[in-house]
Amino acid sequence: MKDLTIILFERIGLLLVIAFVLTRTPGFKRLLDRNFNIGMSLVHAIVFGIFAIASTITGIVIVQDEVLHVDFIIFPVENDQLIVSTSLVAVVIAGLLGGPVVGLGAGLIAGIHLMFLGGVGWLANGFVNPLTGLLAGLTARFFSNERVISPLKALFIGVFPPVLQMQLLLIFYTDAYDIVQVVDWIGLPLVLSNSIAIAIFTAMIGIVLKEQENEAALATKQALTIAEEAIPYLKQDGSKAMADGIADLLYDRLELAAVSVTNHREVLAHKGIGNHHQAGNPIRSKLAKEAIATNTMKIIYSKADLECMDPDCPLHAAIMIPISEGHDYTGLIIFYFRKPQHISPVEITMAEGLGQFISNQLTMLHAEKLNMHMRHTELRNLQAQINPHFLFNTLQLIATLYREDAEKARYLTLKLAGFMRFNLRLVSRSLVDLEKECEHVEAYTAIIQARFADRLMIHFERPEDLSGVYIPPSTIQPLVENCVNHGLHHKSKGGRIDIIITVEADAVFILVRDNGYGFPEHILRDAGHKPLSEEKSGGIGLYNVNQRLIGLLGESAKLTIQNLPLEGSEVYFQIPRMNQMERKAIP
Repeated sequence: MKDLTIILFERIGLLLVIAFVLTRTPGFKRLLDRNFNIGMSLVHAIVFGIFAIASTITGIVIVQDEVLHVDFIIFPVENDQLIVSTSLVAVVIAGLLGGPVVGLGAGLIAGIHLMFLGGVGWLANGFVNPLTGLLAGLTARFFSNERVISPLKALFIGVFPPVLQMQLLLIFYTDAYDIVQVVDWIGLPLVLSNSIAIAIFTAMIGIVLKEQENEAALATKQALTIAEEAIPYLKQDGSKAMADGIADLLYDRLELAAVSVTNHREVLAHKGIGNHHQAGNPIRSKLAKEAIATNTMKIIYSKADLECMDPDCPLHAAIMIPISEGHDYTGLIIFYFRKPQHISPVEITMAEGLGQFISNQLTMLHAEKLNMHMRHTELRNLQAQINPHFLFNTLQLIATLYREDAEKARYLTLKLAGFMRFNLRLVSRSLVDLEKECEHVEAYTAIIQARFADRLMIHFERPEDLSGVYIPPSTIQPLVENCVNHGLHHKSKGGRIDIIITVEADAVFILVRDNGYGFPEHILRDAGHKPLSEEKSGGIGLYNVNQRLIGLLGESAKLTIQNLPLEGSEVYFQIPRMNQMERKAIP
């Protein structure tokens, strides 16, 4: 019994080497993922059936209690000889990985082969293999949540197939042969060798899975890192500058023969060997055009499929990664290799992830640019609004003053010119120096003070140093205009407007207050938040100012509007003191 056990383990060692090679085949991963159709089930049943046949060929032949030393069992044996093999190992593994269909198919192939070889146990051996495959496949359903059964569970499951085989031998061969003695002799070695072999095989599969997961994790991490590093290049306005940066980055980070970046018509940048693949060359490969048209990654293992015009081109394989921006397919990133063997699953996984990440980044950047363009267009329109009534009334005042007080008329003309010049420049800037904004307000208040000198006083309090403070243009003036046109509209005398600017360490506070009638309660809650009509207490002007403050400086700069306890109302807000870099970040 001891010698028989050693011989069986020796034969199993050879089979495990074959099994290790089997786990490295491309189709084996699909079997582990349990993602296969009827065709793939048939293929795997045949593969494991051949594995079981190999186990039988490397088995041993016994007569009574003696072992016949046969290197390989290729031809049928004598009627008084019994074949002892480990074919059940392959059948059990087929059932555990592929389910009942694969297990039954592999068992039928192994069983038919054993029946062809004949011998004492031909019927039992022919019947036990398909039955074992079917039962192993049904057993695997209890572990459907596990990608692969653990070695300990496999060791326990592996005990039963050889026991079933021994039972069938006892049932089918009661009259011929001293079957009880033979079963007693081969039973324990078969149980040990089969169960341990199945456990080792499942452990081997676990190692393969861990390797695949580690490779995928490494490729994904590498793709994420490269995608983050590529963001500055993706923000480039010119496609040529973006392509050059991406090609240099990928060539430096990856072990590739060459990298090309294209649009949908031509090569934009090429880095690495094969300099004839230079920028400006049209895209010739049919597979490249198909990759762009279908937005599907293409893997080329043949130099002929690259359709290179240079017969001495050292590039023989490639991965073509489509890059899209939203629903527009913009071009390709092409990884070139010297030999097809250099394309490993790691490169393929990394290429898939990298293409997806870069496409997502381009889509997000495109959306950000579009939103920014729309926001700034809206802000420019808001900034460009000028009240024509103010202009006509001021011109009429100046015309009247030229007959009564020419010097004052000239003074107001200069103020109006400065006011208009500032408004004409609004569409070119998003932020201006607060000092310039104060000059704009002073020009406006000088004109208003001249128009309503008998019933209005305007007090402007501001610090001397306002350097380093930026504000959306024409922000304070509309607030003062709102006080004049609405807050003090019905006040015939004693009207007052206070404009107070206070500078603190990290912010500047600006307040505009009047002693008018205040906001009606039903208007106060919506003022600044909705574009109310002109009749509703200056709702449009306040709304425009509030939108510009929030859009350019953030939510913290929004207007706060409230009525005062005795009379009047006040509007105030704060703006941050930003450095030069922050200022440049706002167009």
